[in-house]
Amino acid sequence: MSDHARVHLSRSAPDAYKTLAAFSKTVGSIAAEAGIEPRLKELVQIHASQLNGCAYCVRVHVERATAAGITADVIAQLPVWRESGVFTDRERAALELAEAYVYIHEEGVSEEVYDLVGGILSEPEYVALSWILVSINAFNRVAIAGRYSVPPRDDLAGEDRDAAAGRAW
Repeated sequence: MSDHARVHLSRSAPDAYKTLAAFSKTVGSIAAEAGIEPRLKELVQIHASQLNGCAYCVRVHVERATAAGITADVIAQLPVWRESGVFTDRERAALELAEAYVYIHEEGVSEEVYDLVGGILSEPEYVALSWILVSINAFNRVAIAGRYSVPPRDDLAGEDRDAAAGRAW
C-alpha cells in the first residue's frame, strides 16, 4: 500500500458525479411513481451498501432511514433479515432482490429470485427497485474505490447539497 491519497473521483470529475447524482434523482422519481415508500427504499440501499462494504453509503442511508422513521432495531436486523420477524413479505422480496444485484456477477438475477420477487412486487415496483439498486451499487463503487473516509457527521442536508453540486466527500 502506498501512503499517497487515492484519486477522489467525485472531485476529480465533478461533471460525472453530477450526472450520477441526477441519475439518482431520476431513479427516486421512478420509485415514487411506483409507490416505493421511503422505508423500503432506504432498507434496500442500506443492505446493498452493507454487503458491498461501503461504510460511507451505510452512514448516509442509515441517517435517511432514521429521518424516515425507521428504528435502530429494524436497521440492526438487516444483516439477519431472513431470520428476523420485523420485515414484511414485500420488504423481504426487496432485500432478496438487493442481494441478487450485489452478487449479480455470480448468476445474475436467478429465475428463483425473479419468480419470488415477481410474485410479491408489481412490475413497476420491481423496475423501480432494480434502478435503485443499480444506483446505490454505482455510488458504493465510487466511494469504495476511492476509500472515502467516514468522518463523524451530522449534516445530512449538507451532504445532499454537496452531492447535487458534485462536491461530495
